[in-house]
Amino acid sequence: MAATMLVQAAERNFVVVIDAGHGGKDPGARGKIINEKSINLSVALKLGKLISSKHSDVKIVYTRSTDKFVELDERAEIANRNKADLFISIHTNSVAKGNQAKGTETYTLGLARTEENLAVAMRENSAILLEDDYQQKYEGFDPNSTESYIIFEFIQNKHMQQSVAFASEIQTRFASSRREDRGVRQAGFLVLRKTSMPSVLIEVGFISNRDEERYLASESGQQQLAKAISDAFDRYKQVYDARQAGSLGKGRTEVRATVAESAVPTVTMEAEDTNFDENPPAGSEEDILRKKKARLAAQAKAEEMSSETVSQEPIQTGTIYKIQILTSDKPLSSNSRLLKGYDPVECVKGKRIYKYFYGSTSSYKEIKQLWRKTVKDFKDAYIVVFKDGKQVNN
Repeated sequence: MAATMLVQAAERNFVVVIDAGHGGKDPGARGKIINEKSINLSVALKLGKLISSKHSDVKIVYTRSTDKFVELDERAEIANRNKADLFISIHTNSVAKGNQAKGTETYTLGLARTEENLAVAMRENSAILLEDDYQQKYEGFDPNSTESYIIFEFIQNKHMQQSVAFASEIQTRFASSRREDRGVRQAGFLVLRKTSMPSVLIEVGFISNRDEERYLASESGQQQLAKAISDAFDRYKQVYDARQAGSLGKGRTEVRATVAESAVPTVTMEAEDTNFDENPPAGSEEDILRKKKARLAAQAKAEEMSSETVSQEPIQTGTIYKIQILTSDKPLSSNSRLLKGYDPVECVKGKRIYKYFYGSTSSYKEIKQLWRKTVKDFKDAYIVVFKDGKQVNN
């Protein structure tokens, strides 16, 4: 019986749903020589062919293979109905006239902490305005209202770790292809919200940049972009297969990537578990303060033990999560009031600022729990990811 189940599991195809953004009556971003919907579709089809040519055990499903309009929730449903193992949404970026932004960026689901990320999500989500009864279908969600995006703040996504790992691998491949790397980011995309598998949304370039538009419209440019994503998939699938075979530790995702240090500082990872206590601690202010001090002391001791482990097993060998609590234009002393008694705190000097990190663990669940506590004192604190000793989000 058990042997039969193993054989059946091995024979099941790995399903990839490739989503070409926009289409039909929705052109997406408009360029001088081409529209976004055409770029997205061409890259998506090329990507599917590349993956199929190298992986006989992978089933490719397209949300659209022609120039037709597909509603956002239907795109997610296509992935769910096909029991997809991975969802890849292809898009093309655009900014206001006069802005010469260029490069690639890959998004996972979450709350956008910057106006730039929010603007991208708003533009992509505005596709629902072309749908019938969109207000009822999306429960009153207004893609142009910042208030609507609060729903993404406490989104619970059990596939976050795999999504970020795949996103960082994609950005690494883009950088290797000499595309400007804008990093791994996070924002509230409706098309990712209802998918029940690791999912990413890729912005392959800026149609608003004349030079980049010509590249995006060219056959060679589209093929190069598709190949970079395909190469990232090869690595992701390799890790997936190894995990299925049991050669990697339980729950580990070791897609190793190094994203350029110039990546724009825009990513937060505040998705939370359902086991978080939503209520503040009961008792007097004195009790609360005493408990807080005890908690911080316990955490500090745990971090000391973690530091010892890290010294024996350097962070370059895997994925490490930390919490960025603040930045400063000058170094802070260890007893600075700005650090609010947190210890140990790691300081990393950037090009123009000093970044301060608290906590260090290879467990995403543990860092989320620690973030939940830390954000009470540092409201802008967020989780960052290090792979092979390099920070892959900022």
